[in-house]
Amino acid sequence: MRTIPIARLIADNQERLELRWVAGHDGGERLLSRDTSAQAHVGLVGHMNFIHPFRIQVVGPAETAYLQAQTEAEREATFERLLADDLAGVCVCGVGEPPAYMVEQCNRQHVPLLMTTQPSPHIVDVLRLYLARVLAANTTLHGVFLDVLEMGVLIMGGSGIGKSELALELITRGHGLIADDIVEIYRLSPDLVEGRCPEVLRDFLEVRGIGVLNIRTTFGETAVRPRKSLKLIVQLEDHTDEQFKRLDRMSVNATYQEILGVKVRKVVIPVAAGRNLAVLVEAAVRNFVLNLRGIDSTREFIERQARLMEQG
Repeated sequence: MRTIPIARLIADNQERLELRWVAGHDGGERLLSRDTSAQAHVGLVGHMNFIHPFRIQVVGPAETAYLQAQTEAEREATFERLLADDLAGVCVCGVGEPPAYMVEQCNRQHVPLLMTTQPSPHIVDVLRLYLARVLAANTTLHGVFLDVLEMGVLIMGGSGIGKSELALELITRGHGLIADDIVEIYRLSPDLVEGRCPEVLRDFLEVRGIGVLNIRTTFGETAVRPRKSLKLIVQLEDHTDEQFKRLDRMSVNATYQEILGVKVRKVVIPVAAGRNLAVLVEAAVRNFVLNLRGIDSTREFIERQARLMEQG
């Protein structure tokens, strides 16, 4: 289970969101996580809510008006109800300095109190996206992850089959490297997974016989990417001549591989002497894009043959 302390969230977004840490400085180790199995009704970030409370409660102009309409005693009691045990922090947005009772209660209960001049809907949107990326369920896969024609393509296959050499060829053709050897996969939504590179391997590609290449230094800034949504898996398989002859050349059924509960389209490319794998990968990506638009060349060819046979 991935977690993040509220102090890191503040540090990572302080400049972008103009955050000020006003009170509760000793509560910076309060953790945020996606594990809500114990309290399934608890969300991560949202406007002040007592029925479905959020781990980070946002107080904007509407919430401030609601509090100001109460008496001083009611106002303090309401805010005290907000400071539940599992609360990670409170953020006051677009209404100026937090009132003294908020500062006093947050200091007493060790709850970080933040403020910003930016509007509350913007704060909620940015923090939700940030936490979705940081706390996403993740796994690691072995392969080379590339940006090919603006599509995230993961090249997989046995050791020594030529994944890195193929990646190098694609890079020289203008495509981008994301990760080599170890690819970190994060699930950002029910139908979207994203691939990233571990920090220690960033920019590097290892090619047998040459060694480790710094792709950013060798090919320039445009030859690397920080991350990409995984859309297509290319599986390289070593086939003998007889196995190659027995392949289904007219397969119309797409194959998929499930990663973190998300089905990702998969293409198997046999590795044989004389085959230009870089061109085949580009063609596979272009064909996948056409499939997304509802165009299936193989099925179209079969249907055309069937019509001609019926006419004959």
